[in-house]
Amino acid sequence: AIDTPDGARMQPGARETQLFVVPGFRFRVVDRLITNFHLPRSTLLMLVSAFAGIERIRSAYAHAVERRYRFFSYGDAMLLERGP
Repeated sequence: AIDTPDGARMQPGARETQLFVVPGFRFRVVDRLITNFHLPRSTLLMLVSAFAGIERIRSAYAHAVERRYRFFSYGDAMLLERGP
């Protein structure tokens, strides 16, 4: 089991959720994320924007486009830290 910041214990298992993560969501367990550069207007782009912050993601994507990084599933990756 993993301890969460609020002292609860996470247990492994299969569960369902209706959660849709958008900017403003408060992440409580994860503080770093390795991911690739996602498609514009995708739910995955929404997730990383919620995690790292919209402006930080816009800046990272502008940098990636300028330097011709590869996007999508077989492209370049990035390490994100949780935003404020």
